Amino acid sequence: MPEPMTIDSQLLPLLSRIAEALERLAPPPAGRLDLAAADAFVWHADPDRLEPVPAVNRVEIALLQGVERQRDILLDNTQRFAAGLPANNALLWGSRGMGKSSLVKSVHAAVAEQHPGTIALVEIHREDIPTLPRLLTRLKDEPRRFILFCDDLSFDHDDAHYKSLKAVLEGGIEGRPENVVFYATSNRRHLMPRDMIENERSTAINPAEAVEEKVSLSDRFGLWLGFHNCDQPTYFAMIEGYAKRFGLDVPVEQLHAEAVEWSMTRGSRSGRVAWQFIQDLAGRLEKPLR
Repeated sequence: MPEPMTIDSQLLPLLSRIAEALERLAPPPAGRLDLAAADAFVWHADPDRLEPVPAVNRVEIALLQGVERQRDILLDNTQRFAAGLPANNALLWGSRGMGKSSLVKSVHAAVAEQHPGTIALVEIHREDIPTLPRLLTRLKDEPRRFILFCDDLSFDHDDAHYKSLKAVLEGGIEGRPENVVFYATSNRRHLMPRDMIENERSTAINPAEAVEEKVSLSDRFGLWLGFHNCDQPTYFAMIEGYAKRFGLDVPVEQLHAEAVEWSMTRGSRSGRVAWQFIQDLAGRLEKPLR
């Protein structure tokens, strides 16, 4: 009768070769990210990781026109937060292209320059909102302070992600860590489309409670900063500020005339339209924007 095959003599070498091959295929274990290595990061989920951003795409805070009140409020809130004092979550809502996300990035840059190494900006995409608790767990024991930033935040029908955000902003047992604030921009003041809110009112057993569940999300933000349509004098101030900053030597009358023509082709006036005009003008003048 033949002897039974033993693992030691027959299978062990084969299993060892398989294990070695799998180790070669597997990525090396990720080292712990040094969160003092950059002033800005992007949060990615699946797998969870923070990616450093060496250079943030932003506008100098002095070039932002027509949003002086919003700038001063957000700057004061962020300075207090960087100094270790209580600060509010902020919702910047309103017209498209009026500098909501630009203001967040510019304010962060200004405060980071005043308090080097103290405060970092972490951008999180709307679709990754459900992973916020994991991100907060990663950040809460860090010595730095963090602005979590979500651009163009809104929720549509059958989107339950807003519940995760509500729990993070103030609810839950642990609450929001002291070293984190949440800044978001949105075209909607209540982050929900009006027809979604009305639908809840018409179909719910208790309409008032259903509407309150969704509208109360924006109440979790201590600061509501509204951004409204741009008038022509403000639009001209934006254009002139950019032209002066980047040395675009064009007579004011010509600058205004071309800026008006550009805005008419775009069908609107806004900070974004002004910047697009400046990029076109600089290109025609063969001048780099730096």
